[in-house]
Amino acid sequence: MAKQLKLDIAGVEPEVGAPAEDRLIAGDPQFRTWNLEEADGGLYAGIWEATPGKWRIVYDEWEYFNVLSGHSVVTEDDGEPVHLRAGDRMILRPGFKGTWEVIETTRKDYVIRL
Repeated sequence: MAKQLKLDIAGVEPEVGAPAEDRLIAGDPQFRTWNLEEADGGLYAGIWEATPGKWRIVYDEWEYFNVLSGHSVVTEDDGEPVHLRAGDRMILRPGFKGTWEVIETTRKDYVIRL
């Protein structure tokens, strides 16, 4: 097995989803996720994309991501909105609670540690 992995989604079928109904705030956002790596110890990496809408997010995991395209706004409860566009990077730590709003279809690559 190679010790490297290029994040290439060509030929990979995405998982399709949406926010849980009880977390949906606005719109009809749809998700596509290309989970390209699942490693021992609860480590995941891949590409995620969402269409416009707004929903509540609650993180038990740690996530680093890099926005590849689009425009989203992440707002921590009692915090200021953070606008994210291509090239912006963020870490969401366990215990984060707030909202994710997709203004323009957003695609990001991610690394998640459970």
